Amino acid sequence: MSGVFKSIEMVGTSGQSFEDAVRGAVKRAGETMRNLEWMEVVEQRGYIKGGEIHEYQVKVKLWFKLEDGAGES
Repeated sequence: MSGVFKSIEMVGTSGQSFEDAVRGAVKRAGETMRNLEWMEVVEQRGYIKGGEIHEYQVKVKLWFKLEDGAGES
């Protein structure tokens, strides 16, 4: 797999799990970006209130393949 890739970072959140937070970030990125091919979870954290986890948060790095000059990937 050759080509040139660009990366972005996004933060996803979920009230259910880290996995749901990751899936939400990837899904949202896919709504406006083409050629997404790779992802990496860079950070995980959670918001605690009253001794309970209320929100899961992840920082996700996403890579997409740049299209060539003809508009093809």
